[in-house]
Amino acid sequence: MEWGRRRVSRGMLPLLALHTANEYYRLGWKPPVTASLLAANTLIYLRPSFVDSLLPALNEVWFNPHLILKESDHKDLKRFLLSPFYHMDEAHLVYNMLSLLWKGIQLETTMGSAEFASMVATLLGMSQGITLLLAKSLLFFDYDKFYFSEFSVGFSGVLFAMKVVLNSQSADYTSVHGLVVPSRHAAWVELILIQMFVPGVSFLGHLGGILAGIVYLRLKNTYFGSDPVTIVFKGLADALSWPLRFARGLFRRRRISGRGTVGRGQTRRSSSGVWRCEACTYDNDGVLSVCEMCGTARDGNGLSFHQWSSRQSQELPLDELRRRRLERFGS
Repeated sequence: MEWGRRRVSRGMLPLLALHTANEYYRLGWKPPVTASLLAANTLIYLRPSFVDSLLPALNEVWFNPHLILKESDHKDLKRFLLSPFYHMDEAHLVYNMLSLLWKGIQLETTMGSAEFASMVATLLGMSQGITLLLAKSLLFFDYDKFYFSEFSVGFSGVLFAMKVVLNSQSADYTSVHGLVVPSRHAAWVELILIQMFVPGVSFLGHLGGILAGIVYLRLKNTYFGSDPVTIVFKGLADALSWPLRFARGLFRRRRISGRGTVGRGQTRRSSSGVWRCEACTYDNDGVLSVCEMCGTARDGNGLSFHQWSSRQSQELPLDELRRRRLERFGS
């Protein structure tokens, strides 16, 4: 198999795209971090021409404890950081992305994008680190070197950690491959079932994800306020969204016409000589005795604009009435 070549979908990715579009269409607020993670994993798998030259081949990013720790002076961080975003085949990718879609929407909607992004980054680093420690520690017990030399890729370690966080406060029951179990223990049951019935999966990778979720929750419960990673992500989000907020501020209309504004304040007059019409809440200049918007008298007991115009039209000559209307409407 040629790991570095671009791949073509065999039919499952269009179904994933359709399901994702349907889920996002139903949402009022579209979680951007979850969408970005889905897109990143899919693009890395498909390797389109505009990113193909930038991406290392799969055999260069396998998560392998032996290769990561082999050089004492130069650790292979590329394998440590990038391996979760690579997948073996289309089924592997689609299964993980469906799980990410379901968990990501729920967590990001509850936590907010900045905190969710911080959590995913933290869980990724912790799950990879714990898996590395588990593989290394088994060597001290004269255990077989299989786990230390194991190759693995995929986002499932992070997904197991997300499952732990998502179900941590749930007192409900859930179905795991047909078995109804308490939601808080679903990750452990799924770990055992997958290991029993799915060949070639990484037991340590999944176990490291579960332990990372547990450690994250313990740290979260002992730390009050936003963690430093969340603060960094919030700062980046604010910086990236500033041009959009600035543009919105330029085009936001705070006045509708003339010299006044519309709104329901508590005071009718202010020190600047502005009075607020009781009928339409338009702020008029203090020198006016009739509302510039609706024609209501300043004391609130006057005629409406249409009634006022009708009475004036009966009392004034036609030429004078036409001249006043031209002055009023500027045409």
